[in-house]
Amino acid sequence: MLCFSVCVCPSAFRWSLGNPENFALQIADATNFYITEKTAVQLHERIQSSSMDAKLEALKDLANASRDITFAQEFINLDGISLLTQMVESGTDFGDLLSFTLTAFVELMDHGIVSWDTFSVAFIKKIASYVNKSAMDTAVLQRSLAILESMVLNSQDLYYKVAQEITIGQLIPHLQGCVETDQDIQTYTIAVINALFLKAPEEKRQNVIRGTTPINDEMAHQLYVLQVLTFNLLEDRMMTKMDPQDQAQRDIIFELRRIAFDVECEPNNSGSIEKRKSMYTRDYKKLGFINHVNPAVDFTQIPPGMLALDNMLYFARHHQDAYIRIVLENSSREDKHECPFGRSSIELTKMLCEILKVGELPSENCHDFHPMFFTHDRSFEEFFCICIQLLNKTWKEMRATSEDFNKVMQVVREQIMRALTLKPNSLDQFKSRLQNLSYTEILKIRQSERMNQEDFQSRPILELREKIQPEIMELIKQQRLNRLCEGTCFRKISSRRRQDKFWYCRLSPNHKVLHYGDLEESPQGEVPHDSLQDKLPVADIKAVITGKDCPHMKEKGALKQNKVLELAFSVLYESDEYLNFIAPDKHEYCVWTDGLNALLGKEMTSDYTKSDMDTLLSMEMKLRLLDLENIQIPEAPPPIPKEPSNYDFVYDCN
Repeated sequence: MLCFSVCVCPSAFRWSLGNPENFALQIADATNFYITEKTAVQLHERIQSSSMDAKLEALKDLANASRDITFAQEFINLDGISLLTQMVESGTDFGDLLSFTLTAFVELMDHGIVSWDTFSVAFIKKIASYVNKSAMDTAVLQRSLAILESMVLNSQDLYYKVAQEITIGQLIPHLQGCVETDQDIQTYTIAVINALFLKAPEEKRQNVIRGTTPINDEMAHQLYVLQVLTFNLLEDRMMTKMDPQDQAQRDIIFELRRIAFDVECEPNNSGSIEKRKSMYTRDYKKLGFINHVNPAVDFTQIPPGMLALDNMLYFARHHQDAYIRIVLENSSREDKHECPFGRSSIELTKMLCEILKVGELPSENCHDFHPMFFTHDRSFEEFFCICIQLLNKTWKEMRATSEDFNKVMQVVREQIMRALTLKPNSLDQFKSRLQNLSYTEILKIRQSERMNQEDFQSRPILELREKIQPEIMELIKQQRLNRLCEGTCFRKISSRRRQDKFWYCRLSPNHKVLHYGDLEESPQGEVPHDSLQDKLPVADIKAVITGKDCPHMKEKGALKQNKVLELAFSVLYESDEYLNFIAPDKHEYCVWTDGLNALLGKEMTSDYTKSDMDTLLSMEMKLRLLDLENIQIPEAPPPIPKEPSNYDFVYDCN
């Protein structure tokens, strides 16, 4: 924003304007917004007005003007921040008055002129009270949350003061509901929760993440809801390796085996050790683990660590039919076509964490908001369950083998990302949108977008198009000339009435002569050259004329026939003689005018040629780039290497 704090405009003196202090420059990107030396002083006085209406208008103007840093500096110099905090602490304002007061405060503080450490406990308590109330004006609640977030992030001392006034239990109700009007509140609430976690001491934060020390002694359920929304527990599980010697963790793998194959836990003395190991290895292979002997090793990689095992167990217990179907379906396929459930679950969990940025610090530049994660207490696990079934479905659609594993994962990532882009309000809506993103549909979308993506505006692609274009144009030219060699039957039209008389014209195979002549009736096929009495050497043709400029269209009767006018063309040859045509349809008109222009060495400009060029060029480009699928095309050619110091390596032909 370009702004001016100097009220005296030099032009005021040059133009001999009276009272130059009353003139100012207007900010171009704001409506009726002027900055003068008096603006800050006037607003400082107006917001203290005893009239509620006048005070409200002044606060509206203040909220608008505070966006400008020059005005903000002037207003803060007048101790304006202290005035606003006193108005908030007094508690006399509410509704729009309070909303615009807080808006102005936020705008002024965003400039970074005043330190956050200067605010009193009374002010913090008041702001926190607006958040803690069950029913509060949306605008006031949103701005209060924004103020609390800034306090926590900008001052460690304020973190402790805010943490004493507000609890997670008081924030969670603001996260409930998925109505679009609540999304800003939900976003700001999550920002406050993230800020509290980021500024909390490391020991306390880890204890809260692991659930050993609930914040303010709140219920475990609230902590779990918090985990779903902020992904802190997910991060902890994702970075936890499985201990192959931990019997409790190994029991989870046994449970996956039991649910899938409905086996009873074998007593310790049932069968030999070798027999049991062989049976376990067979079942773990069917479950799709990489390590068939000891699947626990598969979960030692972080990420996704134990989080992948958590997801698999949740899927097996809460979606048992789907789990059993996937495992048995794949274990009955040929080895090369089976979709390995274990490996897929581990890689999918890792992918979902990347998509949702689990484990990454909150970013102010990220505005992704997915309301569907507020609709279920175990939303991440349910999200996984939907996606693992999608993966299995896509695997079958692609007829994939074990060698195609990474390709399948790329397609699944694209399916998930495209469905999330639509911001589904519920997990069911997310699932239904995935149904419209089958592998076939993804291929169609890719093909459609490929011609419009930035790569097709890059220098190598443009050069390729320029290189291909003459080849395509030559192909079209040959097609037109071949059609002229086949010939066309034209109907004769007189100026008085239409007569059922025909004539035929065709180009000789060597493209040097036009053969034409009258016919008694419309022919059933091609008319041979020998039966056409008249000839016109192509070398004698001077020009091709179309539309109303044609001599046979200048007759009064013909000009009234607009349809005929669009199909008319004439060939001008020596001695100002004309050979006049009325094409049977638009297609033949384009073929003949293009072909004649090609014979004369002129450009073919018909709509038919443009359409053919677009179609053929698009197809040829796709064919040429087929092998470059998912490969980044560079903007410029690679640099030429330096010349070698000697050429001793060159083979001596002598």
